[in-house]
Formats: sequence, C-alpha cells, structure tokens
Amino acid sequence: MTTYFIADLHLDEKRPAVTRAFFDWLAQIEGDCKALYILGDFFEVWIGDDDDDPFHRRLLQRLAKFSASGVPLAVMPGNRDFLLGAGFAAASGARLLQDPTTIDLYGETVLLMHGDTLCTRDTEYMAFRELARSAQWQADLLAKPLAQRRAIAAELRRQSKSMTSLKAEDIMDVTPQEVERVMRQFGVQTLIHGHTHRPDNHALSIDNQRARRIVLGDWGELGWCLKVTRNSRELVSWPV
Repeated sequence: MTTYFIADLHLDEKRPAVTRAFFDWLAQIEGDCKALYILGDFFEVWIGDDDDDPFHRRLLQRLAKFSASGVPLAVMPGNRDFLLGAGFAAASGARLLQDPTTIDLYGETVLLMHGDTLCTRDTEYMAFRELARSAQWQADLLAKPLAQRRAIAAELRRQSKSMTSLKAEDIMDVTPQEVERVMRQFGVQTLIHGHTHRPDNHALSIDNQRARRIVLGDWGELGWCLKVTRNSRELVSWPV
C-alpha cells in the first residue's frame, strides 16, 4: 500500500482539465492508497465553509466518496484556502491538519507543512499572513455576504499576482536557515511541503546528519504526487 502526498492543485472551474485530471488520478489510486495527504492550496480560493458554489460542492462530494471508501484523507489549509474549517471537514470526510504537523510515516517521524511560512524573505507576504490568520480578521471576513467575500477574494488574488511579478525569485523561495530551524525544532530528518511550485528532492545536512526536503509540485500542465511505501519514496509527474 502507498501513502500519497499532493499540494497546490489550485482547483478552479476556469481550469477544468486540472479537475478532470484530479478525478481520474483519485480513481486510479483508490485500490492502492493507504492514506492521502493534501498539503494546502487544494482550492484556488476558499471563502468559507458556507460557500454554495456548485463547483466547490462537486469537489466536496468527490472527496467524500473517496474518504467513504475507507482511505484516510488529511487536508492542510494553504495560503489560498486557509479558511477551511469544520464544515469542510464534515462535508469531505477529511481530517484537517495543523501547519506544521508531524506524522509517523512507516516508522519515521516526518514533518508536513504547506511551505509558505518557510519563505521568510517575503516580508510583505508574511505580514499579510499574520493578519489573515488572526481570529478577528477571519471573523470580520466571514461575517460578510458571500458575494462580497468573492469580490474581496478576487481583488486579493489580483494584488497577489501583481506583487509576485515584481519580486525576485529567491524572495519567493524558502529561506534555508528557516528550513533548518524548523527541522531542528521538530527533530526530523524529512520535511515535505508545497507552496513554492518548485518540485524537487533536496539532500540536506543538519547537525552532521543526512536530511531531506521534498517539495511537491503544483498542478497545471503536469500533475504531481509523492508516492511513499515502506521501501521507496518517489516524486512523480504526468501530463494533465
């Protein structure tokens, strides 16, 4: 049996090919899946568990069908869908994960993160993240009508794309010292995360011990997943 990790699908009705690819992939792995972990930005945007968008409802129904088959499903909110809550968990059958969190992966303690908190050089984003994770900010947003929330989300996405185009590439990647710090904090030799859209398997040395940082890929022209069994770890992609 295989444990699968994915992230950064950014599912949106404007990208139907990615949604079809995800549904097809779920059907393919169901017979060989010990557990599925989605490490953030499953949705392009999530404006609250009361969202009545038909596209999002269809995605929830598919996740619920998958989890009802007996496969443990765990979802970590990302920077696009940080408002995922108990309503989402109940509708999808998923267990919500804190960021960061550790799991036992075939006898090894492994650290899971979305990855945005590792990008400490992007000070503007980190400041917004702190604001958007505050209970008051979220309560104020969720108190607004759905139509207004959709408009706010669209404007935030527009601003994000505009700012991203002006930032140097290294600013939007992880800070190596922060990676080492958090891995030391949790006492792990393996970190799995997404967010940066730079899939790779990085060999590290932390306190003279071998370590690894596995970065999951975003779904677009390619689909990506990390396949882990007791004896192997493979970062794979395929055409969407």
